[in-house]
Amino acid sequence: MNHAYANAQNVYKNNQVTTAPKKKLLIMLYDGAIKNLKLAINAIEEKDNQVSNTNIIKAQNIIMELMHTLDFEAGGEIANNLYQLYDYMYLKLVKANTSKDTKGIKEVIKYLEDLRNTWEQIR
Repeated sequence: MNHAYANAQNVYKNNQVTTAPKKKLLIMLYDGAIKNLKLAINAIEEKDNQVSNTNIIKAQNIIMELMHTLDFEAGGEIANNLYQLYDYMYLKLVKANTSKDTKGIKEVIKYLEDLRNTWEQIR
């Protein structure tokens, strides 16, 4: 790939993130975590522990970012519930990463997809 083209793509992606409204940004985060976890499942099935580990950690970092961006003052009980769900998913991925458990990863993907779809329906 042409270096200038790759650089232009990166600038475009960065601009998308920095100018995205909160809803769009959340959906992008969910999409990123889901994508990484699907890549991790493929890597586990191919017995590539390095790639599965890398992708699970990327998803964990996204979940951690989601946890840190919660507004407990404005969000109240909903923010607390989301925090607990994110914490559960994070710990589930830690266990899945050490045991290479695709079932646990698929469970987390389902939660992330549900959350993503909920945000997508909000106007």
